[in-house]
Amino acid sequence: MAYSAPDTSPRKLLFICSQNRWRSLSAERLFDGHPHYEARSAGTEPGARVRVAAGHLGWADVVLVMERRHTEILQQKFREELAGKRIINLRIPDKFQFMDHILLDLLRERLREHLGPAVL
Repeated sequence: MAYSAPDTSPRKLLFICSQNRWRSLSAERLFDGHPHYEARSAGTEPGARVRVAAGHLGWADVVLVMERRHTEILQQKFREELAGKRIINLRIPDKFQFMDHILLDLLRERLREHLGPAVL
C-alpha cells in the first residue's frame, strides 16, 4: 500500500464584488502571505478592475461574494463553472473604501463565521 501525503496546498479563495476596487480587493489583500489560503479577487461589472471570468471560477475552491446579487450574476453567466463550488455571501454592503478598518474588521468577522476561527 503506497503512502499518500496529506494535501498541504493552500485553499483557493475567490472574492467577488462589483468593481473589484474596494471590498473584494481588500479581502484579497487580507490573505497576502497567508500559509493556508491563497486569494484572488474580481468584479462582476463591465468596468471592474479585474472582471470575473470562467478561469477565476475554475481556479477557486470557494467563491465568496459581497452581496446576493453577485451570486445571481455569477449563476446567470457561469452556471457550469459553478457546479460543485461552494458560494458564500458575506453580506457586506458597498459603502467602504479600500482597506477601510471597519471593512477589514467586518471581513474578518464574516470570514471566521464561514471558514473557522483560525482563518485570520
